[in-house]
Formats: sequence, structure tokens, C-alpha cells
Amino acid sequence: MPKLKIVLLDAITFGNISLECFSQFGEVEIFEKTLPEQTQERITDADVIVTNKVVITQEHIEKTPSLKLICVAATGMNNVDLEGAKAHNVMVKNVAGYSTDSVVQHTFSLLFYLIGHSRYYDESVKSERYSKSGIFTDVSHPFFEIKGKKWGIIGLGTIGREVAKVVTSFGAEVSYFSTSGIKREESYPSISLERLLKESDIITIHAPLNEQTANLLDYDALSSCKEGAVVLNLGRGGIVNEEAVAKLVDEKNISFGLDVFEKEPLPLESPLLAVKNKNRLYMTPHIAWTSVEARERLIASVCENIQTTL
Repeated sequence: MPKLKIVLLDAITFGNISLECFSQFGEVEIFEKTLPEQTQERITDADVIVTNKVVITQEHIEKTPSLKLICVAATGMNNVDLEGAKAHNVMVKNVAGYSTDSVVQHTFSLLFYLIGHSRYYDESVKSERYSKSGIFTDVSHPFFEIKGKKWGIIGLGTIGREVAKVVTSFGAEVSYFSTSGIKREESYPSISLERLLKESDIITIHAPLNEQTANLLDYDALSSCKEGAVVLNLGRGGIVNEEAVAKLVDEKNISFGLDVFEKEPLPLESPLLAVKNKNRLYMTPHIAWTSVEARERLIASVCENIQTTL
């Protein structure tokens, strides 16, 4: 393999994971962050671009004649002009499956925080309220068991199936809604979205964002959820209407856990930051995919893509 020039555009998203494997291919330039106006200058003369979320347009590709390969350090490739790459014989490679275990684990992290009222009970002890209560326990915020509950999964792909396996080990009843409409032989019953929302005690979203899923859960849809339901979005932000979530948190006994948002990072003016009933809303900054092991697998897979492609 000839020596290559490799440019990493948003290495901050990999955290402290070693990037040493890239050095075997030649010259490596690493940028922690790259603004849109900086992209073209930084990729000039690059043979390989590694990007997580930095957008690569057709114009970028046209102005980088040395470019041979774009490595997307993620599964989704919507930040790359795929048609433009194809037209200029530039290959685009993504990475799939590296974050499944991490996302499954974070799904339950969101759930346990919400149903266990972790925010309230942690503060109860740290504020000394518990110490001064004179009672050994506090049952003011009751939690429920997963066993025997109905768990609805929106998007039964690789991650959805792994979530379902864990759910069944807790003794819950799993059903799912197929966002693609493709009928497959599954171990769990496929039901309509309307039925899933009305009947499920816990709803988790593990679907991609596309024409079928954009704004899938709007105010009317979410309003149909039963009292006490928990809705967790670990798919993509645009699937769940954020204004609807902000309203329902304060209007109805529904709890929401969000790891993804329509715009990331979350804008300061987002209605999600102004809800009154904060105990029913738990938000994390798109971290479900980021376990140490997942990021190690990601970088190893990107390097493998370079090795096997060029």
C-alpha cells in the first residue's frame, strides 16, 4: 500500500481512545473539531478523510482530487454526499455494529434513572432531608417492576433485538412496530404503532431517521400513551417531536428519556430546557454509543476499512 495522507476532522468525538493505528498508513493530521468553513482547507491533498459528523459535500470532493476514501466513523452516512462521491470514484465506508452493546446498556440506564426516581432520591439523601426525616425509608416516589409489564420497541433492528433479549430476561412482554413495514419472522409480535403506544408501559425507539420516521411521535401520538408510561429515544432526534415532549412532561404522567435531539448540541432555546416537571425528563448528550469498548471497536474498524479498501 502506498503512503497515504489521512485527515481526522473531529477527533474530539473519540475521546481518549488511541488513534495510533492510523499512523501505519502514512501521514496523519488530527483535528479535534472542524467548522464548516475550515473543512476544505484541512482536507486539501488528503487521500483519506475520517469524519464522524463533519459534513463532506460534493464541492469538497470536487476540490480534493487526491481523495480516494471517506471513512465515516459512525453507521449513518447522511453527512456525506454519496452521489457526489460516486460520481468522482471516491469510496465511502461506514462502521456498523460497534455500538450495539453500549446502546443497549444505556437504554436501561435511562430507564432505571426514571422509574427509580434517582434524581429525587439522590437529592433526598445529599440534602440531608433523609437524615432529618427520622424514618429509615422513603416510599413517597414509588417505582414499578419491569416484570410483567408491556414493552414496545419501535424499530426492531440489530439494537432493538438485543434490547428485546434483555427485556425478556426481566420477564416483560415484548412487542414491536416495524418502521420499514417489512414483514420478517421474529420472536415477538408485530403490532400497529397506535396499539403499541396505547398499551405499552415502556416504549423504546431504536429506528433510523428517514421519511417514514420523521416526526413519527408527535403530540397526538404521544398523548395516546397510558398514564405512567416511559418513552425512551435512542434512535434519532427527529423521530420524536421535542415540543410535544416538553408539553406532555408538564401535562401528563409520562416520563421521557432522550439521548438524541433534532439539533445537536441541544439549542439553548429548546423547550426541553424549560420544562417544570424535571423529574419526568432525563436527557443525555448523545452518549449511548460512547462506551470505551464501543469507541475502541469503532477506531479499529475504521482502520480496517482503510486497510481493506486501499
